[in-house]
Amino acid sequence: MDGLVWAIGHGLAVAIGVALGLLGGGGSVLALPILTSVMGVAIKPAIAMTLVIVGTVSLLGVIPHWRAGRVRWRVAAMFGSSTAIGAFLGARIAALPWVTPIGQMMLFAGMMLLAAIATIHRSYQPDSPSPTPNDALAAYAKPVCRYCWLWLLSEGIGVGMLTGLVGVGGGFAIVPALVLLGKLPMKQAIGTSLVIIAVNSIAGFAGYMGQVAIDWPLTLSFTMAAALGTLPGAYWAKFVPATRLQRWFGYFLLAIASLVLLQNYRTLQGSATRADHNAAGQATGRAIATLPPPQTHQTWIR
Repeated sequence: MDGLVWAIGHGLAVAIGVALGLLGGGGSVLALPILTSVMGVAIKPAIAMTLVIVGTVSLLGVIPHWRAGRVRWRVAAMFGSSTAIGAFLGARIAALPWVTPIGQMMLFAGMMLLAAIATIHRSYQPDSPSPTPNDALAAYAKPVCRYCWLWLLSEGIGVGMLTGLVGVGGGFAIVPALVLLGKLPMKQAIGTSLVIIAVNSIAGFAGYMGQVAIDWPLTLSFTMAAALGTLPGAYWAKFVPATRLQRWFGYFLLAIASLVLLQNYRTLQGSATRADHNAAGQATGRAIATLPPPQTHQTWIR
């Protein structure tokens, strides 16, 4: 790998950590496009590597929440078990022949678009005179079954499957589920969600084991760079307004998701065009093969 590309990629990994430190989440969604577009890693191995990065950074983020008593381990075990099952199944489904890398990236871009829209929407919510942590839930739809734990487990399986398929942690869906269905205060939901995201990532990566080849040196160095970036990010978060950060990060996610969609759409169109040309060539070859052999006319001289 070229040294300049390596430096740019790891500089962007530090930026991921800074985003995580500033916002408390969301930055890890940038790992996959950086690995594929900058570092040149194939899509399926990049998803598996993203799971390692997301899981490790989430575990590091758990430490301050655990020390402050903001992790509900029983809820993490219940919800985490369902998301882990979903993540493992999602990774196994991703290994099936009909699940193409382009399809995975299109799904990933769709999840990025949803996360970007939710982030931008939250940033434009009017501030209340006495804001509370639960004000952040205004952007989320209320569940059909508010007190139903079965709903919580079924959502966990769905979020886990997305984690296994495209490598996203799913924090944007886990946190509101823990608050609205698990009845956790917002701060405890954030700390508990980091445990669940780490469990998701481990289970999803286990599903990819033996299916793809992992570049371990790149994975470890990328993870270390992202982890180091969380330190200045957490420090700068004290001085930068959270609403402005969310808004600009949401627009940044929107731009990246649009680029990923456009790039993979063009790739998909190019593949379809090549397939049409190949089909036309094969049809022409079959037509030529079915023609009768040419007749040879001989003239006899008597």
